[in-house]
Amino acid sequence: MSSSVQEVESGLQSALNRACEHLLSLQHPDGWWKGELQTNVTMDAEDLLLREFLGIREPGLTERAARWIRSQQNPDGSWSNFAGGPGELSTTIEAYVALRLAGDQPTAEHMRAASAFAREHGGIEQARVFTHIWLALFGAWPWDQVPAVLPELMLLPPWAPLNPYDFACWARQTVVAIAVVLAYRPQRPLPFSLDELHGPRSFSRPRGSTPVGHALVALDHVLRLYERRPIRPLRELSLARAERWIVDRQEADGSWGGIQPPWVYSLIALHLRGYGLDHPVMRRGLDGLESFAVQESGVRRLEACQSPVWDTALALVALTDAGVPGDHPSILQSADWLLDQQILARGDWAIRRPQLEPGGWAFEFANANYPDVDDTAEVVLALKRVEHPDADRLRTAIERGAAWAVGMQSRDGGWGAFDADNCRSLIREVPFCDFGEVIDPPSADVTAHAIEMLAVLGRAREQPARRGIEWLLEAQEADGSWFGRWGVNYVYGTGAAVPALIAAGIPAHDERVRRAVRWLERHQNPDGGWGEDCRSYDDPAWSGRGESTASQTAWALLALHAAGERSPALDGGVRWLLDAQRPDGGWDEPEFTGTGFPSDFYINYHLYRLVFPIMALGRCSE
Repeated sequence: MSSSVQEVESGLQSALNRACEHLLSLQHPDGWWKGELQTNVTMDAEDLLLREFLGIREPGLTERAARWIRSQQNPDGSWSNFAGGPGELSTTIEAYVALRLAGDQPTAEHMRAASAFAREHGGIEQARVFTHIWLALFGAWPWDQVPAVLPELMLLPPWAPLNPYDFACWARQTVVAIAVVLAYRPQRPLPFSLDELHGPRSFSRPRGSTPVGHALVALDHVLRLYERRPIRPLRELSLARAERWIVDRQEADGSWGGIQPPWVYSLIALHLRGYGLDHPVMRRGLDGLESFAVQESGVRRLEACQSPVWDTALALVALTDAGVPGDHPSILQSADWLLDQQILARGDWAIRRPQLEPGGWAFEFANANYPDVDDTAEVVLALKRVEHPDADRLRTAIERGAAWAVGMQSRDGGWGAFDADNCRSLIREVPFCDFGEVIDPPSADVTAHAIEMLAVLGRAREQPARRGIEWLLEAQEADGSWFGRWGVNYVYGTGAAVPALIAAGIPAHDERVRRAVRWLERHQNPDGGWGEDCRSYDDPAWSGRGESTASQTAWALLALHAAGERSPALDGGVRWLLDAQRPDGGWDEPEFTGTGFPSDFYINYHLYRLVFPIMALGRCSE
């Protein structure tokens, strides 16, 4: 054994002990873990805009939020969608308007820089549709220049094109609420103008890039004509149905889907439908937003979502990877909490799977309408490691969860996150949909986690797993990597796919596995770690490239270890994690390594920098 290998191995156990102690110290008394889910300042800007629209914006809250927004501004005056990323026009415009609400004057140096950036990049005219909607609410953008979304879509059956269930669940909830808002076209003017944000070019409507896109743009023109003179009985029926649909989907914590976009638009929609601020639905919604606020050092920022189920399952897997026994009190407590979170009620997923029995897990504290395959697979993997005193309860939960996940397999053999066969790409061509993914087709990372779950349950030879394996192998990129839908990016996809395939019986010497290993080795940084910038979703030059991070280095190590590697690449990655570890056992990671919408919305999961390195070091110490 070489001295360098001995040095790596001698430091592993000490590093694991410190990391596990740190992770255990973060466990909530109720048994769960939850790291902050950090995104960009649009969350904070839109919160202030929502409060301005509802007439409840408070000076103290406004200033705390404004301090956070100011602290995230780039030297060129812009705001980015992820740490270290380029300035983004719509994010900059929304941040600027929020600071104007906070009293920042357009002549202030930081505001002049922001407005100059906005003008140089096309100004308000080139902003995304969601930004135009926010501006239209305050009379700063004409409603006639917002693409049509009619509440009459609520009358379409689930088999009809462009019905609500053609949209992914996150888009579906948002679109239904926005359809109500657009039917009313309210205007509550700001106490200032935004002339300084207008660009040099006039606004032009989208023309579509495909024949289908052209047709949908033409349809948008027709729908605009209808908007001017809707059929009143049909319109009122549609609005009433949308209102009921929204109210029925409010979660126990006051949210809609546990995520920000449908939450804020649902509150606006219901307010326009006559719900006062003291109405129980509105009160729950507004109070619930406060539970998503992070307040420290005189600043206030909002999480777009919270991830306790996901974080708890990952923490349980990490700790057991590191050698914490399955009957440890912290493990049992987290398992009990996870068992209580299993969803045994039907949600929107049942529209396409009406005969399937419920049994999945969601991402958040409260999201009974939208459990997802990714969380369900990870929870099952976690619970399989637990030595629970109530073995029957544990087994029943695992069987229910696995059965639900299998039932959510799409026709092509892969798995999407929240819905089965949510693949109608026509939706992407709708002029309204210019931001974020709006459908939920199968992805390599979710499919890999489902396969790994089935393999651990001893079901790798059964048809669902075999079809999933075939789908995953066909999804491999030409260079040997896999695309990462929910994590950045090819490092995440590859880090999920290789362990799943090995667990399912694909031999480590299989050429598909070797190609993945070679891709990881080629993309290792000189310092021994791995990193990938969010720009890899748009520019192939960033594929597998970026500053080394703890989570991405861990993902690469999980794949290399699963492939049976004991190589300089693996040892270099382990050494990077050991060298980068903080004295308290954690790791720093300002980079965003989670993905909400590829190309548009990214996430810094604050617990990723801890749980994934523990997993990787634990497995590499075997």
